[in-house]
Amino acid sequence: MHLNLNPSETSAEGLVERAQDSTAPEGLVFFHANEGQPLATPWQVAALRAGMVARYDLPPGWVLDCACGSGIQLAAYGTALQRPLLGVELDEGRARASAVNVRSVVEHTRSSDTTWYRSSRIVAGDGTDAEGVLKALNGPQQGVAFLHLDPARPRNSRTHALEEMQPALHRVLEAWAPHFTGSATGPAVLLDLSPRLTLEQRKEVESIVDQTWPGIARTWEWTSRGRGRVDRLALWLGGVADDNAGRRFVRVPPSLAEAPVVLRSNQPPADLEVRHHPPKRNEHVSILDAALLESGLMADWLARVAPGDSGRWATLEGRRPQLHHDRPMQLDVGDDLLVQATGRVVELLAFPLDETTVDRLVEVALQHRLSSVKLRFDLDPALQPKLQGSLDRQLKRRHGDRAGFVARHPHGEVLLLCVCSNPSDETPLI
Repeated sequence: MHLNLNPSETSAEGLVERAQDSTAPEGLVFFHANEGQPLATPWQVAALRAGMVARYDLPPGWVLDCACGSGIQLAAYGTALQRPLLGVELDEGRARASAVNVRSVVEHTRSSDTTWYRSSRIVAGDGTDAEGVLKALNGPQQGVAFLHLDPARPRNSRTHALEEMQPALHRVLEAWAPHFTGSATGPAVLLDLSPRLTLEQRKEVESIVDQTWPGIARTWEWTSRGRGRVDRLALWLGGVADDNAGRRFVRVPPSLAEAPVVLRSNQPPADLEVRHHPPKRNEHVSILDAALLESGLMADWLARVAPGDSGRWATLEGRRPQLHHDRPMQLDVGDDLLVQATGRVVELLAFPLDETTVDRLVEVALQHRLSSVKLRFDLDPALQPKLQGSLDRQLKRRHGDRAGFVARHPHGEVLLLCVCSNPSDETPLI
């Protein structure tokens, strides 16, 4: 049984989960149902993705989301694409929340009189039953211009099988394939998948896609909001595949007012290896974005910001990939979002850092005119804030004019005190 909901007429009565999205414009509040808030796409990510889809020339028809949840991504598509929306959600409470949220976004953008909004519908029902969904609309039939699918997956699990994602990919693709509007570039599909998928699972996804559309163009996209974590992993297909990239990395900026950092490549990922080397003064150390490394686009980015300097990877594991190199990086606008810290080694500290030695670090930092020093290596979680707080308090009272950080050399019990690069401070490597 499918229930047809008109966003302009759906009541918010009974929807008790209501929250302000910290990434959304002030006043834009979203409803959720049945603990749907933790699963909802942040508005900033939804708006950014919708803007990227809007760059493609889509045929006429529905913007379809077969598992629309709270409808935030669907609403973002509506405002960006100006196309009629068709959302399908198995849970009736979430379907109602989706309809209300679409209306909220439309009212916020003053688009209530648009044709696309008046034609939009949310259906509570099975997203794999294309015929049942279309029959429930009771109106003029049209094809699908674009399909978005963000299947549910197990929560609080580091790994899971494709079979645990619902609705199942193959069932959705098979059900809706006959209903796409014809296009020279093929069906436009975006599969928003778990960021925890392994390489073998990604190949399995491609195999499922090829069963419906053999050889369709495809682009894998890794999206990160920072903290070295991949937040979204998506496969863009057919009409929305990137002609110039088989892989793409998107770093979401801190605010909607800033442009994202987007990296693309059609080349296979480069093999990166750790190289053992002794600690050395005046070399440069950069702690880079672990999410960028996971996307396989690190080497492509380094070729631009560190041309001719292949560097030496000290560690490729964990949250702090650490690269040692001979010259400062040539960072452009936005590149700082991909760098946790970068600077020149000015001291090799041969003592462990604890509450009894932090004053020694302060003394060395003052010799190099440092006004702040951040600890960029793994420490006991109970000890780290104490040490960082002590450094901040002591250095704040002095008259330093440079920033620095401490990294750990992974192949020896040595800490590296680094100063942010300044061309006037550069000295030859020793």
